[in-house]
Amino acid sequence: MNWDWQVVDDFMPRFWDGVLVTLQALAIGTLIAFALGLVWAMAQRSTLVWVRWPVIAFTEFIRNTPLLVQLFFLFYVVPNFGPSMSPLTTGIIGLGLHYSTYTAEVYRAGIDGVPAGQWEAATALSLSKGRTWRAVILPQAIRRVVPPLGNYVVAMLKDSPMIATIGAFDMLGEAQAFSNETFTTEAITVVGVAFIVIAYPASLLIRALERRLVR
Repeated sequence: MNWDWQVVDDFMPRFWDGVLVTLQALAIGTLIAFALGLVWAMAQRSTLVWVRWPVIAFTEFIRNTPLLVQLFFLFYVVPNFGPSMSPLTTGIIGLGLHYSTYTAEVYRAGIDGVPAGQWEAATALSLSKGRTWRAVILPQAIRRVVPPLGNYVVAMLKDSPMIATIGAFDMLGEAQAFSNETFTTEAITVVGVAFIVIAYPASLLIRALERRLVR
């Protein structure tokens, strides 16, 4: 089959619309994943059993069920018991919630990596628990976990096409719709190349950042 550049040219306006949706889902999903992940990590260290165990059970459940099933649940089941959400909103929440359980483990490892002496020093200085976390523990822990958090951003980018399955018109969603309308495959190929162009430089940047932080 010959490559048709006219088809590619016709697809480009919709491609850029899909890029904007993909980047929006990635950016907001990342913020949700990073913020909730820190909440889960700190809750898992709580001395309150009624806080710690439900969070542990919830994060284990999310990590051990497929993202696609979670997206379908949020989009098709949750509206039966509450307000319905647009496909894009559902996709963003699904991505953020799913990856928050992975970033929680990254944060937990970073917190566990802070020397015990730092906790003891904070206690000796009579710092409150809140100030100990803000001024002593989290600054050291977050520095350790920046590279692995970056890896999950790339992973989220590669999983973002799943939101097309619930009708969100990201890059893949636009390509599928265009291909179905024109009976061509160029749009799908363009999107595949676009993901490589975005993901590979991002992974190189994360590796460079990791080397810089471990010096």
